[in-house]
Amino acid sequence: MTERAAFDLFANDYDAWFGENRDLLESEVRLLAHAWPKGEIRSALSVGCGTGLFEAILKRDHGIHVTHGVEPAEGMAAIARERGMEVAIGTAEEADLGEGAHDVLLFNGSTSYVKDLEGVFRRAHAALRPGGHVLVVDVPRESGYGVLYCLANELGTWDHPVFEGVKPAAAYPIPFVQAATWHTTAERVAALEAAGFRIVRTAQTLTRHPVFAPEGVEEPRDGHDAGDYVAILAERS
Repeated sequence: MTERAAFDLFANDYDAWFGENRDLLESEVRLLAHAWPKGEIRSALSVGCGTGLFEAILKRDHGIHVTHGVEPAEGMAAIARERGMEVAIGTAEEADLGEGAHDVLLFNGSTSYVKDLEGVFRRAHAALRPGGHVLVVDVPRESGYGVLYCLANELGTWDHPVFEGVKPAAAYPIPFVQAATWHTTAERVAALEAAGFRIVRTAQTLTRHPVFAPEGVEEPRDGHDAGDYVAILAERS
């Protein structure tokens, strides 16, 4: 199943999964708010905005407005539009991101569905105004979740004896796991720098073992040495 087909078919399951894992969702939203760039932001674009769930919560709880998005899956985009976003259909590799049009580009969980990171980040660089920022937030391949996802991808299922006692109850649905290309934080940083960005800071959350990650909301902290969800804030230089 292709990435786009998976997200079209399981669009409602995406929101339902987060609905069943509200503490995990809240921990991730707080990470985005913690890493969000300071100063006046006239235009923010979410690349791979999915159903607009995170953007809606950022607006409601943190006063962060991300009104425009790009999303390849029609099913996801339709839900994001119902939440008030303006969403264009397209991929990070092909969509019109504009030229010098935005102050912030957000990639929240979407770079795991990008093979050519440097190419996409070069497009993001061109889409930003001078001094603009890109915020990349995702599961690192080296993290606890990342290692489990890579193994599940190889096996093609969560229903395997190797996962007994270690598979988190909040494991990502297997169609989303199989559609992904899992990158390390170092790979994302290297691709951002090669595209002309200056790394400003990193931050992280979900520092407990994946089995226990959904048990309580976790406050974000700086760095990227322990988190299963890592934010990288970079500035267009």
